[in-house]
Amino acid sequence: MDKNNYRIESDSLGEVQVPINALYGAQTQRAVDNFTISGIAMPRAFIRALGLVKAACARANAQLGTLAPDVAVAIQHAAMDVSQGCYDREFPLDVFQTGSGTSTNMNANEVIAHLASKQLGIPVNPNDQVNMSQSSNDVIPTCIHLSAALLLNDQLIPALDHLIQVIDDKAATLTHVVKTGRTHLMDAMPVTYAQELSGWKAQLDQAKERLQAVQPRLYQLAIGGTAVGTGINTPKGFATAVCAELSQLTQLPLDVTHNHFAALSSQDTAVELSGQLKTLAVALIKIANDLRWANSGPLAGLGEISLPVLQPGSSIMPGKVNPVAPEAVAMAATQVIGNDCCITLAGQSGNFQLNVMLPLVAHNLTQSIELLSNSALLLADSAISEMTINTAQIESTLALNPILITALNQVIGYEQGAIIAKRAYAEKRTVLEVAIEVTGMDGDELSRLLNPKNLT
Repeated sequence: MDKNNYRIESDSLGEVQVPINALYGAQTQRAVDNFTISGIAMPRAFIRALGLVKAACARANAQLGTLAPDVAVAIQHAAMDVSQGCYDREFPLDVFQTGSGTSTNMNANEVIAHLASKQLGIPVNPNDQVNMSQSSNDVIPTCIHLSAALLLNDQLIPALDHLIQVIDDKAATLTHVVKTGRTHLMDAMPVTYAQELSGWKAQLDQAKERLQAVQPRLYQLAIGGTAVGTGINTPKGFATAVCAELSQLTQLPLDVTHNHFAALSSQDTAVELSGQLKTLAVALIKIANDLRWANSGPLAGLGEISLPVLQPGSSIMPGKVNPVAPEAVAMAATQVIGNDCCITLAGQSGNFQLNVMLPLVAHNLTQSIELLSNSALLLADSAISEMTINTAQIESTLALNPILITALNQVIGYEQGAIIAKRAYAEKRTVLEVAIEVTGMDGDELSRLLNPKNLT
């Protein structure tokens, strides 16, 4: 580093060269130099939560008389600017760093201290004042819960609500459309398109319920446990005061964890939430694949629906278009499934009083929530809301569906029904025509019994 481009900062290990315009200090720079694994920075959602936590801690310390009011106000202002994304460039650290996230916590402490010092005109210490009554070991788990809770409330649940409403609205227009049902991808008894979509909606309703069931545990925060869960160096009432401040800032019902030792040493709630995100991912893949199959063709596939044409589908085949929105959703959801495996393995890395894969949990958990939020919106607005039903294709295949004979099982028996179905399929005739010949039953009565609209 050219000497004209750096300044000298020092920490407990000695002097460090820091870029001259950087707002961070020595400990952040050591982490920049030490951790060059991925180039993936800590998530914006996590930095947002970290700024909120620092602001709430400063305010709580001032209320409890452990931090001078003017210093607390300066720290709070700087921390809120960090939370709002004003200084994201000052958070360059790799996700793959110290397992406690200490480097990122100190990154925030140094940036906020620098900004607060500039505002006050006197030095503000990153450890003794910005980090007062805190440890990386309780701050980082707190931020994991808080960032996930904010993303759930601000993004994922509203996106799910939108997708559910779009499906419900579309289903309301399709109650009269009867189609061939399919099991094993083979012709089965008929269903209405509204019934098929009701299955999607029910999956998503249940996914939302599962996510909401995790929220009470997500709202319990580790703050106040400091180094090992005992709360050393915190004034009485600190954790409660911080949670009250955070609740006011976020409008979420946040509270102190029931047990700091579990909150610091485990990530069970993150693992639980990730599992529910995985379940939602599976549901989105199911819906995406139903759309892809129904849209297949247009001539050699099912061709039951037409999805919006969003872009050319081939660099070599003119006129080809593909179901790109469902494909993108399926890939994103698959990534979420992979993230869940990663979070599960990270969650088991709690050794005695601390989990040592916290940044990895933060990265994967926030990414999963954001991927699913964006996927739900894409599926709603670029696929389901704009898909059209190819009624003629649906009716022509339904008319030739030999499995309709199932409706006569109680009249003619399974064995005779199988004979009629196989003959109808082999001769490419309707089961009604063959059933009249084989059974000798009245044609009008058979027509009524085999009418697909009466079988859904």
